[in-house]
Amino acid sequence: MLYSKKVMDHFENPRNVGEIENADGIGEVGNAKCGDIMKMYIKVDDGVITDVKFKTFGCGAAIATSSMATEIIKGKTVSEALSFTNKAVIDALDGLPEVKIHCSVLAKQAVLAAICNYYTKNGIAPPENISPCDTCGCENFNEK
Repeated sequence: MLYSKKVMDHFENPRNVGEIENADGIGEVGNAKCGDIMKMYIKVDDGVITDVKFKTFGCGAAIATSSMATEIIKGKTVSEALSFTNKAVIDALDGLPEVKIHCSVLAKQAVLAAICNYYTKNGIAPPENISPCDTCGCENFNEK
């Protein structure tokens, strides 16, 4: 399986690793099938994601997609971050092997979960196209 130079760079030198103390939103998602677990932390000031960090347990692609996702949403408004797609991660990393596409989906879900947690903490109703996880009712949020 061949990874792009960007995937390898974000795996070997991940950006924004760690936790944010008193984060405004925290999202954790996982895939028991492949064993990848992602936790995303966001800090929001005046509707803008001013800081974002992640902790990921998983394969190189999971770490690379988490790292790239943080780079993409940092500095964006919460509304802009809601339109973030897993394709944006794939494109920014110059592609992913087909069997690793699920890692980009998990990165997107972690971002959505952190944003929805931010909304919940602040008593804001999430946009209509976002809902709690249908499969288990947990705090993981997905697009409808």
